[in-house]
Amino acid sequence: MKMAFVMTAAMTVGWISMAAAQPQPVGGKPATAATRAANAAVLNELPFNDKADFEDAQRGLVARPDTLTIRNAKGDVVWDLEAYKRYISLDKAAPDTVNPSLWRNAQLNMQHGLFKVSDRIYQVRGFDLSNVTFVQGDTGWIVLDPLISAETAKAAYEFVTKTLGQRPVHAVIYSHSHIDHYGGVRGIVDEADVRAGRIKIFAPEGFTEHAISENVIAGNAMGRRAVYMYGALLPRNERGGVNGGLGQTVSAGDAGLIIPTDIVSKTGTEITVDGVKMVFQMTPGTEAPAEMNTFFPQFRGMWMAENTTNTMHNILTLRGAQVRDALKWSSYLNETIDTFGNQVDFKFQAHHWPMWGNARIIDYWKKQRDLYKYTHDQSVNLMNKGYTGQEISEMIKLPPELDKFWPNRGYYGTLRHNSRAVYQRYMGWYDGNPVSLNNLPPEMAARKYVEYMGGEAAVLRRAKADFDKGEYRWTAEALKQVVFANPDSKAGKELLADSLEQLGYQAESGPWRAVYLMGAYELRNGVPQAGGTTTASPDTIRAMPPEMLFDYLAVRLNGPKAAGKKIGLNFTFTDLNKQYGLAVENAVLNYGKPLAQADANIAMSKATLDAIQLKETTVENAIAKGDMKIEGRREALGDFLALLDTFPFWFNIVTP
Repeated sequence: MKMAFVMTAAMTVGWISMAAAQPQPVGGKPATAATRAANAAVLNELPFNDKADFEDAQRGLVARPDTLTIRNAKGDVVWDLEAYKRYISLDKAAPDTVNPSLWRNAQLNMQHGLFKVSDRIYQVRGFDLSNVTFVQGDTGWIVLDPLISAETAKAAYEFVTKTLGQRPVHAVIYSHSHIDHYGGVRGIVDEADVRAGRIKIFAPEGFTEHAISENVIAGNAMGRRAVYMYGALLPRNERGGVNGGLGQTVSAGDAGLIIPTDIVSKTGTEITVDGVKMVFQMTPGTEAPAEMNTFFPQFRGMWMAENTTNTMHNILTLRGAQVRDALKWSSYLNETIDTFGNQVDFKFQAHHWPMWGNARIIDYWKKQRDLYKYTHDQSVNLMNKGYTGQEISEMIKLPPELDKFWPNRGYYGTLRHNSRAVYQRYMGWYDGNPVSLNNLPPEMAARKYVEYMGGEAAVLRRAKADFDKGEYRWTAEALKQVVFANPDSKAGKELLADSLEQLGYQAESGPWRAVYLMGAYELRNGVPQAGGTTTASPDTIRAMPPEMLFDYLAVRLNGPKAAGKKIGLNFTFTDLNKQYGLAVENAVLNYGKPLAQADANIAMSKATLDAIQLKETTVENAIAKGDMKIEGRREALGDFLALLDTFPFWFNIVTP
């Protein structure tokens, strides 16, 4: 029996890398009169005359590459800022297909190159979604957050070396457990130097566990939704991808992981590397489950990781994740002010541009703190008055002093979906209305809605009239019923795509724009079949403990197929000196101590299991080479593997 024992593309690390085979997109229609009017109104609502961000984003420029297209060893493009430079620049006003506030954010994120933040602190910006920071020690560099991909990190390091001279890397800081803050580490350092103790890697407590696990269990669904969130298939033009909020987009190179050598677990921990003193502030459960800020007392600078950026962040990311704690987030920012506020002359972070001046920074920190506190407190206030998450999102408004502050604008998170996230954290999915307790799923409900509304033709006539009035939120809602009732409705899909497109053109949030335009893209072009997210990197798979693998296999178990079956397997990992028993019973996979009576006993090294997962070998080859030994009923392993689902990546989202 051929036995496939692989971890499928369901395992992702939360960021996307699309294959090149994509259809030529259809769409990209002009802005309607309603969209032009809505975007024009933004110019009168916000303080566009305030140019401080533009001064900060360009301050300290040391050098800028003539072109910025980065390729991997095969010649494939993994980062291309040139695609954006063709239509986004400081001297171009916002086109009518882009919210002017989002356009402003894109203009600022396009300020790329090597920048001097302060004496001995430099940043490379615009080489990836995130920034990489180089702190000059007595003899070499301390690197903060080495981007997503090895290729982009390597290009940044080479540009620094070319401009400032050759210096070795003595230490790397991972600020938190999201891949855009550690994935490019192999482009900066050699793991052999780390193992030999020549290079230190510092990370917050819990980093490795969360870096590996965050998207394993729900990785396939998260990866599919990330295609929407980052607009992976959108053309780079004024009617397509413009900006990702935190940066322009994500790179598509090789993401790796070198396990940290030193773990920081306590606020106030002081570490000196190459003559540079660092004081750490632990901030777990804020923007990431494991995160920390770093204060540089010699330079009077505070590195904020991703706890403050120049945008409202996500309490719940649109690709999917566990809800973050807005109250805890605000409390740690308050601690930052209390602990370091009177010592700071500049702040900088892993996205966007720095800020200088103590008074400005304190005001900024207070307004970022109060942004999350207000979102939390007022969402809970309205929740306790009986309003649901959907109602709260329509009611809640920031006060002018927070709303008109540029760093609080919703380029990444938004007040609408963050308030719903707060509701979800406390109350869950159920809104309390009995009708919602066991309501019909979308396809069944859609057929009845369309029937009640007089049939598809009647809905289309009314929707077209409302579309012409600019009522795109409603027409999208109504036309969703048409498409889910009749997936073959060409007119329904076209008008729904048109509605989503105009909503995208009006969106201030980069991810909201991408989500709307990706929905329009798939309605017009169909769901893609080629490409998908990259699987978890070899580094991630090798770092996974067996327990995490078994949890993932339990999710893949097909419950109905497993009903009535009993299978017991014992696994021995020879290099870890660990044994586990796996039991399928009651249509559930459990694991724990070795079973007293198992159908088969399987012995192999963890390295062999890693090689099988990475498709470097097969179960059959491992058995033939003696790397895997099975005693007992060998068919039991095949029976078990036959019960595991392989998740399809390109499941439908805007169609049933």
